[in-house]
Amino acid sequence: MAKAKKKKDTGSTIALNKRARHEYHIDKRFEAGIALQGWEVKSLRAGRINFGDSYAIVKHGEIYLFGTSIPPLISASTHVVADDRRTRKLLLHRREIDELIGAVERKGYTLVPTALYWKANHVKLELGLARGKQQHDKRATEKERDWNREKQRVMRAKNPPS
Repeated sequence: MAKAKKKKDTGSTIALNKRARHEYHIDKRFEAGIALQGWEVKSLRAGRINFGDSYAIVKHGEIYLFGTSIPPLISASTHVVADDRRTRKLLLHRREIDELIGAVERKGYTLVPTALYWKANHVKLELGLARGKQQHDKRATEKERDWNREKQRVMRAKNPPS
């Protein structure tokens, strides 16, 4: 009887954009593929990415990711001239693209990347359809987060683990 192979859980999340959750109200999320070059995939496996300032725009009926920096590994890109801030095409179904175009052009939404992760050996990007927060909204969110943290602290102190 053959033993079943165990799959390694390598942690599928590559990067999270915490700034997007602070700066925007995210109404709807979409999962998009991303067109990458080989050296970029190797850099992502090494965890080298910065997409805090990135955003997506609509151009010629397609959606592109701007402002994402994937610095090349020295050993992986010796034969390629690497542009770490190049524009990358996002891969979505046509109906999803049409929905996003309508929301951005008619309703004034912004397309913000919120997470980058592995899914069955493919890199996926979580794209949020977002509206900008006002300053008082940011303060209210921070106040609520602090209150929840304090509430958890009080509950732990009241019920010590046995």
